[in-house]
Amino acid sequence: MSLERVNPSELSPPTGFSHAVTATGSRLVFLAGQTALDGDGRVVGETLPEQFEAALANLLAALKAAGGTPASLARVTVYATDVAAYRACAAELGRVWRRLAGRDYPAMAVVGAVRLWDEQAMVELDGIAVLD
Repeated sequence: MSLERVNPSELSPPTGFSHAVTATGSRLVFLAGQTALDGDGRVVGETLPEQFEAALANLLAALKAAGGTPASLARVTVYATDVAAYRACAAELGRVWRRLAGRDYPAMAVVGAVRLWDEQAMVELDGIAVLD
């Protein structure tokens, strides 16, 4: 598997994401949206950073079960019920990302959502990974 992160100099420097990711490999993994559900199906975390950490951990657990690592992520979409709150927490969310997933950033987008499947959820992440 090979992922190349592409960040053209004519675009604004990316912070916590890559502008483009090229991928070669033999297997794609499509990761379902993950919220901050615990093993009993309850949303955990009172704050956005707490829920983000749990949702990211869930996404990475699904990826690991499929044979991948955080560096395998080519694309992640974040759905947030409050984009302004997400932006306000960006530095803390970045620290959570780096601690759990490292610095090989996928192409990313943050999308505002009126509500998520789990009504108490503030954030949901889905993704695409490329494996050998």
